[in-house]
Amino acid sequence: MRQLTIERAAVIILFSLLFALATRIPTDTDTWWHIRSGEYTLTQGMIYADPFSFTKAGEPWINHSWGAQIILYAAWQLAGNFGLAIYTAALATAGMYLIYRMCAGNVYLRAFALVVGAATAAVFWSPRPQMLSFFLSTLILYLLFLYKRKQIDRLWLIPVIMLMWGNLHAGFSIGFILLGGTIAGEILGNIFNPKSETVISWARLRKLVIVSLVSIAALVVNPYGLQMLQVPFQTVSIGALQEFIQEWNSPNFHERQTWPFIALILGVLGAIGASPKRLDWTDFVLLSGTAFMALLAGRNIAVFAVVATPVLTIHLDAVLAERGWVLQTIKRPTRSMARINAILVGVVMLGSLAKVLLVLDQETVHEGQAMFLPLDAAEYLNEKHPDGPMFNSYNWGGYLMFAAPEYPVFVDGRTDLYGDELLTTYLNTARGGEGWRETLEQYNIKMVVVETQSGLAQHLREEPDWKADYEDDLAVVFTKET
Repeated sequence: MRQLTIERAAVIILFSLLFALATRIPTDTDTWWHIRSGEYTLTQGMIYADPFSFTKAGEPWINHSWGAQIILYAAWQLAGNFGLAIYTAALATAGMYLIYRMCAGNVYLRAFALVVGAATAAVFWSPRPQMLSFFLSTLILYLLFLYKRKQIDRLWLIPVIMLMWGNLHAGFSIGFILLGGTIAGEILGNIFNPKSETVISWARLRKLVIVSLVSIAALVVNPYGLQMLQVPFQTVSIGALQEFIQEWNSPNFHERQTWPFIALILGVLGAIGASPKRLDWTDFVLLSGTAFMALLAGRNIAVFAVVATPVLTIHLDAVLAERGWVLQTIKRPTRSMARINAILVGVVMLGSLAKVLLVLDQETVHEGQAMFLPLDAAEYLNEKHPDGPMFNSYNWGGYLMFAAPEYPVFVDGRTDLYGDELLTTYLNTARGGEGWRETLEQYNIKMVVVETQSGLAQHLREEPDWKADYEDDLAVVFTKET
């Protein structure tokens, strides 16, 4: 008890609250096609050609998330929605802990920065393979932090991590962004600020370059070989991503969920401006690079949060130290203070547990998922078995692949499989644009599952040979009368 200082209590409280924050109802439609793919991989073997759609059936597909999908499927099999939520919360909390280790200053400053950083990154947190990329990106940055600022060499772990990452998710590109940004920043540091204590010398930088090259080679050790290296470039080259998919669009700063991102950007700029400490070149390269990525696509906001949070604390700590605003810590509290700390920790942990259990209550989960996923429409398909082929909403393709496996989907979240041409055709048809009839005829569509208020739904209600067999506030199922 005498070891439970207020600082230690604050750390326990902080991560209890972060775990509760990261625990959320699984509503992301992409979660479900990943689970279906994980099941297929375990039962049928590695996927090399598409087995789930009828528009791309049998065509080559690099399932770059196969390892993470097996983990997601295992979480689902073990504990259902609860397992998916814990998967998300555990990886988010573990990543934030590594960020905490990289932060400067006392517990209170770190806690403040971590809350801002977590609120910024939380827009990204959902039960998808990307959560593993979030955690592994913090691990790579932590190893670079040890090498640069603590003179602790654990670089040999990086190729091992990249080998695993290459079999988990194509987000391994983030690892190379961090490695490349660090190398570029240290080159600039050696040129313009060679006397800095934190600049990696040329000799040690050479080792980092070699480790990075070995890491690239390690990526080839996967079921798809060299093809895996192409996946990130193929994905970002799809123009329909920026046109239609929200997470690939620039952030909408009118939405409140992006405001922590604004706060973090402004906070870092203000802290650097007020700090007596010179901005490190590597910090500059990583900050500016990831900020640019985040402003281009909202899915990169979490990467910026990983990089920016430690930098924020480095310069805030320098500002506070310059002004003498440093709190003195109590190394050994009295027995009564320790009891109060223990009671406070207990209350917060119980509150966090109650929040987790409340969020994951079966009825609450169903209500939350029903707001975003066509639960009842999928149940209708399984009960009534209307004839296909099916034209479906992109937003629900992944869920229908999981919940109504009898029906191959028209399209789903696997944008790297479908490509620009088919995604553009889908977009035009779903909106009820010119040529929508021709698309349905071309693919011999006999059933349509789309949003109730979509443009295509409005058109089909006026068509004499189409009938709305099922409809609720979210989804409508049309069948073609023959």
